[in-house]
Amino acid sequence: MSYTITLLPSGHTFQAKSSQTIVEAAIDAGVHLPYGCRNGACGACKGKVVAGKVHLEDYQSSVISEDEIKNGMTLFCRAIALENLTIEIKELAITNNIRPKIFPVRVESLEALTHDVMLMKLKLPSTDKLQFVAGQYLEFLLKDGKRRAFSIASPSYEPSLLEIHLRLIPGGEFTEYVFKEMKEKSILRVEGPFGNFFLRDDSKKPIIFVAGGTGFAPIKGMIEEAIQKNMTRPIRLYRGARVLEDLYMDGLCKKWANEFKHIEYIPVLSESLKEEAWRGRTGLVHEAVLEDFVNLNDYQLYCCGAPQMVEVAHKAFIAQGLSEDEFYSDAFTFAAPIKK
Repeated sequence: MSYTITLLPSGHTFQAKSSQTIVEAAIDAGVHLPYGCRNGACGACKGKVVAGKVHLEDYQSSVISEDEIKNGMTLFCRAIALENLTIEIKELAITNNIRPKIFPVRVESLEALTHDVMLMKLKLPSTDKLQFVAGQYLEFLLKDGKRRAFSIASPSYEPSLLEIHLRLIPGGEFTEYVFKEMKEKSILRVEGPFGNFFLRDDSKKPIIFVAGGTGFAPIKGMIEEAIQKNMTRPIRLYRGARVLEDLYMDGLCKKWANEFKHIEYIPVLSESLKEEAWRGRTGLVHEAVLEDFVNLNDYQLYCCGAPQMVEVAHKAFIAQGLSEDEFYSDAFTFAAPIKK
């Protein structure tokens, strides 16, 4: 059985099977709804059910309140239609019709960038190329049916060799396997691309990138793609890390700033060590942005990192004058237990 989903304000419609979430059905239909984690943990897909009923599967309680649900709000990545629906959510203006697909990849190389960050390069079959937009992510399909999502760190002009940055999560089944057991030339199955964290190139506004930890991965791909396209919009890259060692690929960021006048790089350490003799910025990365800009109204801002960092930064940037429509984010959610 399937139901008709009508979008407001666009008026577009698509079909959703009774076994699909609204976001899954939209992806299959080539309809671009905002979403991030797809497991009810980031809130990017939050919208309103104007007419009809949905069943809301498990989600993180911090993302949507009971009062919001009572007022018709829901998380469309966890909502399943029980009848025809009219929903209110901003449809994204994406001109391509890239749809996710499942394909095999070979682990071409594994390189430890720090004690807890691994650079993985994945080789696609010679007969296949992945269509994606820099900033999107892949999901690894594990043998037990579980999935693990990681951003693509490479630009789309290199579709046959994909770069992934994996942070070791203590107790994390997949990342511990990658760090301790996985061998080069291993064959994995992935599905993608997913996500709508990508550079909006229809704007002329200066760009501020804010990356925490491996939140640098999708931003790296976006910057490399912008350089390849000869985009000259001013770019400020703020990278937050705990200590100096955590600023992996720091040399690459400095290289961008040295070679391109329109790119500025600002690393920020929250717990710099005395022996590092750090002379750069300190504190929380989003606070460095607030210190540098009295008003963010004229900027476009892209933020990626841990959910708490993204949430706090979002509120602070909006309060500092950033337009809600100019804040783009990807919150990294780590297979944490879902609470209801």
